[in-house]
Amino acid sequence: MENLKYKALALDLDGTLTDSSKNLPPRNKEALWKAMDLGVNVILISGRSVMGITGLAKELEFEKRGGIIAAFNGGKIFDYKTGAMIQQLFFPKEAIADTCAIVRKYGAQPLSYTDTCIVAETDTDPYVLAECRCNSAVVKKVLDLPEFLDYPIPKILGAGEHERLVKARDEFLAAYSHICDSFFAESYFLELAPKGVAKDKALASICEYLHITREEVMACGDGFNDIPMLTYAGLGIAMKNAYPETQEQADCIAPFTNDECGVAWAVEKFILQTSPQGS
Repeated sequence: MENLKYKALALDLDGTLTDSSKNLPPRNKEALWKAMDLGVNVILISGRSVMGITGLAKELEFEKRGGIIAAFNGGKIFDYKTGAMIQQLFFPKEAIADTCAIVRKYGAQPLSYTDTCIVAETDTDPYVLAECRCNSAVVKKVLDLPEFLDYPIPKILGAGEHERLVKARDEFLAAYSHICDSFFAESYFLELAPKGVAKDKALASICEYLHITREEVMACGDGFNDIPMLTYAGLGIAMKNAYPETQEQADCIAPFTNDECGVAWAVEKFILQTSPQGS
């Protein structure tokens, strides 16, 4: 491993590692296994909940091979094989009710999580159901979300039309920027998170845990929330299907989309240093 230029590989999931059906393409899996055999630490870093990531971790054999899960954009980070907790942050309890009210005010839906499901005030909203698909989870409909959330939560997600969410984000940050952060995972998903949650900050904590430098990290992503990670890593690669804003901040743009195994191309070219298939 001493001779490896990149000792860790940070991977966004939706729109990056997985295809449009949320499945892990075999070529991506094989490329990652080869990298792991060389000693590369694979990091699954996503806005998804833990339950939305563990299936992929099992498919990649994290129990045997090792790997790190960074759920909720880094709100909860742990070593999958050892169970060691690297970081865990919670949304301020005193801001829950007002945050939900702000999201509702602009015609969007607030939602959060239990260990086994998505929890929201509707089980028919298409944006809420999109988050369910991302996490392979069902939605638990509750009458009053803030009243239900009487336990520590990692974040609140605002789900709805982008223009409405922009207004909600402005009002939310005006009130809570001293204790919270906010950013878009997708144009229709507004992350409302504890202060300090972002993919670059998550990678900094992971680098400290692994005793490596940021220059030894390669990262792949496609979304708005991947921009901090791509600029933090020694090599940041945007998928061909990435948002234009994300591509502008990347060191390299893969010539393939997530459906065309852009991650495998990146691993083959920059870690395995073989001639990538299709290039």
